[in-house]
Amino acid sequence: MAHQFFFNTYILDNLPAPEKGFDVVQDLSEPRLRMYITQRGVKSFFVRKRINGVDKRIIIGKYPDIDIEEARGKVNDVLNDACKKVSMHRKKITFKDFVDIYIDNKVRRSEDSLMKLKRAMRLHFSDLQEKNIQDLTVNDLTNVLNKISGRAMAARMQELMQSIFNYAVVAGYIKTNLTDDIPKIIVERRERKLKKSGLQRLVASINKEKNLNLRSAFLMLIYGFAPKTKIFKMRWDDLDFNHDVWGDMPLSDKAILLLQDLPQDGEWVFTGIGRSHLTDPRVAWKRVVAGAGMPDLTMDDVHKFLMRSLVWNPSKDKLRDNMNDLLADLLVPTINS
Repeated sequence: MAHQFFFNTYILDNLPAPEKGFDVVQDLSEPRLRMYITQRGVKSFFVRKRINGVDKRIIIGKYPDIDIEEARGKVNDVLNDACKKVSMHRKKITFKDFVDIYIDNKVRRSEDSLMKLKRAMRLHFSDLQEKNIQDLTVNDLTNVLNKISGRAMAARMQELMQSIFNYAVVAGYIKTNLTDDIPKIIVERRERKLKKSGLQRLVASINKEKNLNLRSAFLMLIYGFAPKTKIFKMRWDDLDFNHDVWGDMPLSDKAILLLQDLPQDGEWVFTGIGRSHLTDPRVAWKRVVAGAGMPDLTMDDVHKFLMRSLVWNPSKDKLRDNMNDLLADLLVPTINS
């Protein structure tokens, strides 16, 4: 049974990712609205509907690209659309043109993320671009997947392909999803077990980073209890040191001390190229994790470890106390560390 509570941004922003599979939570304000949380931390609104005797789970969109009130408002329309009989399009359409429709109607990403997605599709789906989607065969799709180097990338492209063809069925361009007849590409997930001693080595390695901007940003990944995208987009205007909060989220003592020592001379706390915020310091991160003896550790690994360890509390003051207690415990070396 799904865990039920009134959806709000503070709770949803801080929902921990499960170690395996996915979790489901349900909105008490609109009980038909639910949310998936995957082990990668992806959060998606969805509804359930029994259609022709089959239980369907219909995705509304990803959070926070779609906010809570927007998701609640779409529930009726999504359920009504699910019951409508699909009218088939007689006019054929190329795969390339249909993908443009798919992106416009189904993809909600940042500009940078959207550009990466389009480049990946142009690269890996090049053999399909000019063919009519109605004329494609299972062999066409299988050949495309077989040409992709790396099982992880092939698996991601297969998931994307399945989503595209699902939408083509819903939109009435094809009757069945060809990807249903293609065996799923299995990728063994790597172990991401960050421990207390590893976190201490990571902090020590970060403190050796000479660039103040990068050193502070990496430390905030630990002290800020937020994913990298939010940390790197942190604005000075969103910080309130009088109440120890960042927007509607409490700040740990270590985060406050770190931030108050930084020069407040622009819009962004952590600056990137030009006048923008920090985006993807992968070279510096690789240097840091190599120095910590964990070359495969990602920034997401750090966030997931902290969120699994943090005891959540709806009270901001108590949550802040929990943050401070956790950091105090994790960052103090033990005899066996």
